[in-house]
Amino acid sequence: MTERRRFPPPWSVEERPACFIVSDANGQALAYPSHGNAGLRHVAAGAAVVAAVLAISALVNRVIAKKAERDNPPTGKFVDIGGVRLHYIERGQGEPLLLLHGNGSMIQDFLSSGLVDKAAERYRVIVFDRPGFGHSERPRRTIWTPEAQADLIGKALGQIAISRATILGHSWGASVATALALRHPEMVAGLILASGYYYPTARGDAVFMSGPAVPVIGDILRHTVSPFLGRLMWPLLMRRIFGPSPVPKKFGGFPKEMALRPSQVRASAAEWALMLPSAFASRKDYARLTMPVVIIAGEEDELVDIDKQSARLHQDVTQSTLRRIPGVGHMVHQTATDLVMSAIDEVTDINRASLVPGRASASVEPIPS
Repeated sequence: MTERRRFPPPWSVEERPACFIVSDANGQALAYPSHGNAGLRHVAAGAAVVAAVLAISALVNRVIAKKAERDNPPTGKFVDIGGVRLHYIERGQGEPLLLLHGNGSMIQDFLSSGLVDKAAERYRVIVFDRPGFGHSERPRRTIWTPEAQADLIGKALGQIAISRATILGHSWGASVATALALRHPEMVAGLILASGYYYPTARGDAVFMSGPAVPVIGDILRHTVSPFLGRLMWPLLMRRIFGPSPVPKKFGGFPKEMALRPSQVRASAAEWALMLPSAFASRKDYARLTMPVVIIAGEEDELVDIDKQSARLHQDVTQSTLRRIPGVGHMVHQTATDLVMSAIDEVTDINRASLVPGRASASVEPIPS
């Protein structure tokens, strides 16, 4: 039997970590670079750099947040409602007046405006850090819609022995104020609604700003990138919410770094995400408001279209009074503090007049500009 000879292949390939070695039948070798492995190493190195940068960013933001909390300790009291700890302050004596701040803000907004001091001359003023802002907690087990916040704040008022109050809500706080009035009308003597958003409209900024509220990805963003972006965007944001007025010097005491803590970034993003669906859910309910209502808004508001919001609400709430303040933007309580104070007094005057036998509550005269 003839044995079949085996001839070597005309070439052979040996793979090494950095290249391919190709040999022909004569044993001559040629080396070709292994681009695939090099690409994987580059990707891995890039991922390691990104991870390191994010870790350092998270550490830096944590240090800054802790310093902000040390520099701005709680100045009021705490009330625990069903395991949720709320921070609040009280000033003055008289009829209760509750102030509810907007998205991204906290008690210091109303304090710096001077409205708390002015109102405390006549009223018992209560200001809460809403859930997730300032020093108040915001447990993740709850979706903090205006209705959920209204129920929580209503219980908190009961715990501090307030059964009925006049309520001023600014911006997102106006949504909480209307929810409280709709769900617990016996607790609300009257409403002052400043620069509110009441009806759904197309809002691209709401989509952009709600990113840090997205689970997992949002958690990474709020601990790393978002606070740095917030610091870069802060001057632009201030011009937008205060314009056309300049940012007043009194607002200089507002603790910016408290607002840029990862926890508060998440709370703010969640309220941006809830803005449209909350307005959609409530849009047909406003006509049920029966208490005195004064709606106040700046004609130059760059954040909210007052014709589509405040003016429309005025049409739906028949007993309301609309105050359009010329030359003023979104932060009416900061730039038109005296006029907001006058709106508060008007609501309480209507209530007092209604208690006098034989007197009906007349419509309020316009606020002078």
